[in-house]
Amino acid sequence: MRIAYISNLLLFGKQCAKIQNRNVRLVATAAQVKRQEDVKPKTAILMLNMGGPINITKVPEYLLRIMTDRDMIQLPMQSQLGPWIAKRRTADVQKKYEEIGGGSPILKWTNKQGELLCKQLDKISPETAPHKHYVAFRYTDPLTEDALRDVEADNVERIVVFSQYPQYSCATTGSSFNVIHNYYQKWPVPQNMKWTIIDRWATHPLLVETIAERIKAELIQFPSNIRDDVIILFSAHSLPLKAVNRGDPYPSEVGATVQLVMEKLKYCNPYSLVWQSKVGPLPWLEPYTDDALKNYVKQGKKNFILVPVAFVNEHIETLHEMDIEYCHDLAKELGIENIRRAAAPNDHPLFIQAMADIVVSRLRSNQPVNPKFLTRCPHCVNKNCAISKSWYAKICNKV
Repeated sequence: MRIAYISNLLLFGKQCAKIQNRNVRLVATAAQVKRQEDVKPKTAILMLNMGGPINITKVPEYLLRIMTDRDMIQLPMQSQLGPWIAKRRTADVQKKYEEIGGGSPILKWTNKQGELLCKQLDKISPETAPHKHYVAFRYTDPLTEDALRDVEADNVERIVVFSQYPQYSCATTGSSFNVIHNYYQKWPVPQNMKWTIIDRWATHPLLVETIAERIKAELIQFPSNIRDDVIILFSAHSLPLKAVNRGDPYPSEVGATVQLVMEKLKYCNPYSLVWQSKVGPLPWLEPYTDDALKNYVKQGKKNFILVPVAFVNEHIETLHEMDIEYCHDLAKELGIENIRRAAAPNDHPLFIQAMADIVVSRLRSNQPVNPKFLTRCPHCVNKNCAISKSWYAKICNKV
C-alpha cells in the first residue's frame, strides 16, 4: 500500500515537472516570437503582384480597379465604361471564385513565399538582415500604397522592390511600378532609404529548374508507352496585339523562359507556347490555350500537360481556367485521354532559392536598377511611363 502511494507520488511529481517544463518552453517560445517581432527590419522586400480577392465580397472593387487602370487596359470613355464592365462581370467572376473555394489563395502563397524568402536571406546575407517581406497588391488588399506606408513605419535602411511577375509587361509589372511612383508624388520619399529594383527574372536558372521539376513530376504520371508523346503546353496570360506592336517585351521574355525549360528537359517532349485569359473584342496574342487543345485533338493528339509559365503561385487562372475549364470541362468535351496540369512554383525549395539568389545578387550589385527597366518601349505613348522611369533613375542613384 505504502509502495503504491510512493509510486503515485513520484508519478505525480514527474507529471508536474513535465507540465512545468512545457510551460517554460511555451513562455520561451512566446518570448522568442516577441523578440522577433520587436527586431527592427533592416531591409524591406516589397513583393509586387496583381493580387486576388480573398472572398467574393471583394470581387466588385477588384474588378473596378482593373477596369479603370489604363496601364492594364485602355478603353474609350474608361471612367464610365470601366465601372460598367466591372459591374457586368461581377456575378460571373464571383461564381468562379466560389468554385475554387470562395476566394483567391494569392495572399496566402505570397506570404508563405515571403516568409521563406526572408528566412533564407537572413542566412545568406547577414549584412542586410533582418529582412522583412511586405505584400503589395495592385488591385486588392493589401494594396501597394498601404504596403509602402508599412515600410515607412518600420524605418528600414533599404527597400527591394521585387516584381513577382518573372516576365516584364507594361500592363502588369509596369502598372505596379507606376503606382509606387504616383504614391511618392503625393508623399515625401524617405530620405535615408536605399532603393533596389528587381523588375524581371525570366531566365534565372533556378526558376527554369523549378518549372522543369514541376513538369517532370507530371510526366512520370503518364503510362510509359505514351510518355514521350505527351505535348507540353506552356500557357501564359495573353496580351493585346496593340501592346505587343508597341514593343512590350513580355512575349519574348515568356518565350525565353520556355526555351530554357525545354533545354533543361533536353527537349524530351513536343511542346508549344499558348496564351490564355483574353478579355474584350480586340485581337490578342494567339494561339489561345483552348483553341490549341481543340486543334491538337483534331491532329490526333490525346495527351497533354498544361504548364503555368508566367504565374508563380496558384490563383484563379490556374485553379479555375486551367484546372476546371480546360483540364476538366474542355477535356471531357474533346475526349482527351490524359491531361494534367503542372503546379505553379508556390513554395518549391528551388523556387525559394531562386528568389533569394535574385535578391542577394541585386543587393550585392553596384547596379540597383536594370537599364532595360529605365528604357521605354519603342512606340510608347504613355507620358506617365516616361515620368515614372525618370523618377526611378533618380531615386535609385540618389544614395
